[in-house]
Amino acid sequence: MITAYHRPQSLEEALKLLARPQVRTLPLGGGTQIDRKLQVPFEVVDVQSLGMEQVQLSRELVQAGAAVRLQALLTHPELPDGLCLALELEASYNLRQVRTIAGSLLAADGRSPLATTMLALDASLRVERLDSSPEQTSLGALLALQPPRLQGGLATRVEFPRTPRVIYDYVARTPADLPIVCVAAARWPSGRTRLAVGGFGSAPRLAMDGPEESGWEAAVRNACASSTDQWASAEYRQEAAAILAGRCVQALVA
Repeated sequence: MITAYHRPQSLEEALKLLARPQVRTLPLGGGTQIDRKLQVPFEVVDVQSLGMEQVQLSRELVQAGAAVRLQALLTHPELPDGLCLALELEASYNLRQVRTIAGSLLAADGRSPLATTMLALDASLRVERLDSSPEQTSLGALLALQPPRLQGGLATRVEFPRTPRVIYDYVARTPADLPIVCVAAARWPSGRTRLAVGGFGSAPRLAMDGPEESGWEAAVRNACASSTDQWASAEYRQEAAAILAGRCVQALVA
């Protein structure tokens, strides 16, 4: 239950609110994924006035402010097709107009197309806390935490590389539904290849990160070894993930 709403005008003010030990306080971006399952009272800190809605590109890096809306990122002309597909499948058009990139990643579970693809891209988040230096934390490390993630801190920016090619493929009940199983694959010009598998569990899983694409089938099968749930068996997901990964790898090296 939300008991208080704050809209700070500076990052320092926001960090002070989030750092208070006596009251649980969560950042509020788009507001569509604020944790309503918490049984204890909590306050929210609205980040809309903190200037975190810009996308900046360097030669090798995309830096998206934490409050960039998913639809704004989707329509950016410099994004790879695989990431655009994941953004489109993450939420409906109306929700993409509201949801933020950082909020979507930090609230993601294993069925998130966006988190799966960003994990394959080795994305990271700039995390700021009161009285400490900013840290660049990998998305994989943050996804390993249980929600609500980043208690007491604030993600101010999402970063991911521009140089890899990235492919996303999935199986779902309908084309617009969240995946039962999905695979995202990214390949750097150096040959480094990362495969992430999603569609189940509390977070997508990194199946492979290596200097070349060999070994992908065993890697994705292993990632799905304990994935049985109400949607599909582990055996089904292993077979489907192997097929999807094969398509992704073939597309990357074509």
